[in-house]
Amino acid sequence: MPIVVRIDLELARRKMSVGEFADRIGLTPANVAVLKNGRAKAVRFSTLEAMCKVLDCQPGDLLEWVDDVGEQGLPQSSRPIIGTDERS
Repeated sequence: MPIVVRIDLELARRKMSVGEFADRIGLTPANVAVLKNGRAKAVRFSTLEAMCKVLDCQPGDLLEWVDDVGEQGLPQSSRPIIGTDERS
């Protein structure tokens, strides 16, 4: 999936538990886990707004679009760089 969810990173930065976050945005911890693990098919703007308000961040801090997924299932920017053999 070309959208990477960064909720766990923002929660860690604020030392906030999933349970506390869920309570503050009005979702169940199970639904937060679905969002956090990238299994959600959609996010309501009202939910995104609540998440940004609670975490004091922008939507781009929580969601990132990646251009390509490589053959190993890693985003383009996460794939290891393989050097070329310079022997002639």
